Amino acid sequence: MTLTLNLSPELEQYLLQEATQHGLSVEALALQLLTNSLLLKQKQAEAVNLLQSWLDDEDDEEQQETGQYLIQALDDDRLSERKLFPAELKGITW
Repeated sequence: MTLTLNLSPELEQYLLQEATQHGLSVEALALQLLTNSLLLKQKQAEAVNLLQSWLDDEDDEEQQETGQYLIQALDDDRLSERKLFPAELKGITW
């Protein structure tokens, strides 16, 4: 596919400088930037979909167990004796 872009002089100069700095042609750099941008968007969408699938999971008991395990692990793996999640503050601060 051939694509023709009308760039502002500032953008054209920036693109030329970046291409020269990376030892690439302007076309190669533009293609690389476009590809990286699209791949990043795709990865972000996949991450959002994965997180949403976790949120949509209706296994409340498993989520409660996982949450309790995480709280216990965070409290146990501290250098100080002060608990990060003290039981007396449950429902107040966490």
